[in-house]
Formats: sequence, C-alpha cells, structure tokens
Amino acid sequence: MFSLFCMELTTLLFLSLLLIVAMLYSSIGHGGASGYLALMGLFAIETHYMKGSALLLNIFVSIFAFYQYWRGGHFRWKLFLPFALGSIPMAFLGGTIDLDPVVYKRILGICLLFVIFRLSGLVGGDMGKPREINYLLSAFIGLTLGFFSGLIGIGGGIILSPIILLLGWANIKETAAISALFIFVNSIAGLSGLAIDGANLHPMILVWVAIAFLGGSIGAYSGAKRMDNVTLKYVLSGVLFLASIKLIFI
Repeated sequence: MFSLFCMELTTLLFLSLLLIVAMLYSSIGHGGASGYLALMGLFAIETHYMKGSALLLNIFVSIFAFYQYWRGGHFRWKLFLPFALGSIPMAFLGGTIDLDPVVYKRILGICLLFVIFRLSGLVGGDMGKPREINYLLSAFIGLTLGFFSGLIGIGGGIILSPIILLLGWANIKETAAISALFIFVNSIAGLSGLAIDGANLHPMILVWVAIAFLGGSIGAYSGAKRMDNVTLKYVLSGVLFLASIKLIFI
C-alpha cells in the first residue's frame, strides 16, 4: 500500500514538473526536449523511451509556441530557411543512430550544462539592432545542429537561439519564433528517423502530451505577450543541474 502511494506521488511530481518545464520553455520559443529528457533522467525512466518521447512532446509544444510568436509578427522566413534546409535531413539522419545508453546519458548530461547557461541568461542576451545575415554560416549551423538534435532527441532551438542572439541576427522575440519552428521541423525529422527501427514511446505518453501541451499553451501565450518568470528560470536551472550531474556521473 505504501509503495503504491509512493509511486502515485512520484508520478504526480513528475507531471507537475513536466507542466512547469513545458510552460517555461515555450515562453522563450522552445519545445522543452532538453527539460523533458532531464526529468526522465531524474525519475529513472528507461533510456529507450527517452528520445522518442521527448521529440513527440517537442512537436506539440513548439508548434503552439511558434503560432503565438508568428501571430505577434515576430517571425522571419528569410532567417529561418537557411537553418532549416540543412537541419531537416541531418536531424533525420541523427535520429537513425542508436547510441549506447551510457554514452547517450553522458552526452545529454553535458548538453544540459549549456542549457543551464542559456536559461540563466549567461549566454544569449539581446544585442540590439539586427545585423546582416551570413547565409553560408547559417546553413552550416543548421546542418550541425540538425544532426546533433536528431542524435540525442532535442529540437536544437535551445542551442540555436543563443547563437542567433550572439551573432546579432535577430532580437529576442524574433529568435524565439525562429527557434520554435526550427524545433518543430527538426523534431518531426528526428522522430521519423528514429521510427525506421521503431520509436519507443513511454506507456503514459498521451498523458504527458496533454500536460506538456497545456503548459506549452500557457507559456507560449505569456512569453509572446509579456516577460518571462525569472524565478521559474532559476528553479528549472537547478533541476537541470541535478539531472546533468546524475546523467554524467551516476
């Protein structure tokens, strides 16, 4: 009886954190896959469920985030296309590669450290007036991020957005809009590549999708209209740090 209660409490905690992760990530134009993967790592979800489940959650959250930023007039096709044209086939290719579970966890743990810097505002601040786009460089960035995204099961926006901001190619809200659609197309491509050998989705994935979509809807609307919740950012950064340490060393 006690063990059943503990299982239900753990499930409730996981779903609550999932809601917060989706809400916060979507508020800055991201799908949240790195956050979902961190939670799965913390709650000892089997590795073979992680990649496919995170990509599917990404698809539902990122498209709503994109819609809110696009509706607000923040999207620029001219900047998005060079990134996407290279990233989509590479995300598909990355999705077909099945990493050893230990190697996968180590790579994911290192990736989460970068995410912490991004959420904490240590990288990727607004540079002011946008500069001229370098299309060759943006295509190369898209190719690289696309492959990495498909390989570990993220959309790549959490890495793309600070790059765009640091290069000064867009302001914060334009970057959020571009990142959201970038995540959406890469997540579809990565999941398609993974599906070749059969994508394993967690048995509770439909519940996860419903919770993530709810959080993503709230966060995307809030992010497109108002500023982000700074306190939540630091709380999530702490959760990601714990997950990163667990994935790398345990």
